[in-house]
Amino acid sequence: MSVREERVGLVFAGLCALNGAFVPGLAKLTTNRGDPLFVAAATASFGGLFAAVVLVLRGELGWLLRPGARGRLAVIGALGTALAFLLFFAGTHRASAIEAALCLQCEPAYSLVLSWLALGHRPTPRRLVATGMLLFGIALAVGIQGFRASAGVWLLLATPLCWQLSHLIVLRGLPGTPPLVLTGARYIWGGALLALYWLAQQGIGRLPSAQELREVVPTLALQGVVLSYLGTVLWYQSIARLDLGRATAIVVPSIPVLSLGATWFLVGEVASARQWAGLAVTLAGVVAFIMAPQANPVAETTSRR
Repeated sequence: MSVREERVGLVFAGLCALNGAFVPGLAKLTTNRGDPLFVAAATASFGGLFAAVVLVLRGELGWLLRPGARGRLAVIGALGTALAFLLFFAGTHRASAIEAALCLQCEPAYSLVLSWLALGHRPTPRRLVATGMLLFGIALAVGIQGFRASAGVWLLLATPLCWQLSHLIVLRGLPGTPPLVLTGARYIWGGALLALYWLAQQGIGRLPSAQELREVVPTLALQGVVLSYLGTVLWYQSIARLDLGRATAIVVPSIPVLSLGATWFLVGEVASARQWAGLAVTLAGVVAFIMAPQANPVAETTSRR
């Protein structure tokens, strides 16, 4: 990979982090005003509708039905959007926006383990130590004691696993697929699945009132199109140019730092001393993770012995 491509990847990663900084606060705002399942389904549906328009204009909508790809594209929609949104919005409803931002920090740990198991990227000792620091910082910040925490925290901690599993499917089973097709598949399939699940669980009769819809729909559209769809486009542009572990380590830790300001602006939350301490430990782990040698494939390591 050229230096220029790497720099472009770093720019996309930075924009992805900036966009993601507003996700926890706006999610808390919308789930305070509406049922989490409705919020998840509406957010994904707005993202899916916008994604469909983009793919139609680019003449790429047919990618979603290509033999050999459609099944995998549907799975990344189910994992990366449908299940992830269910966990994230339900968790944010039960926790604070700051806790939501901090819990998502566990994503590098999932990335480390899954990249090793599925891609053969054996973690270096420094990355293992750094990951341990990340997890300790999260536990300190959200108050996990003896594996006891609120239901919202556990739902939020499970959310990044869905994202990482969907990324692995992309890297292993969908090479060469355009980033906009991947993003479109996530929101078109994910939005459709969530909409069907919402209809089965609640139905049209559980829709908010017309007045409430007029007030919340613009926010849900912003959440679905800009924070979700655009954020995913930026993410796929990043991992197309950077290794998965590095992209994760750049994007994920930057978000809670930036989120503190966005969360205060949107919902008025201020981090406690314990949360600041946990964030400091987490960021130290992230810096160590980024500066550690890049993970090497197991096959390559073995061949050198």
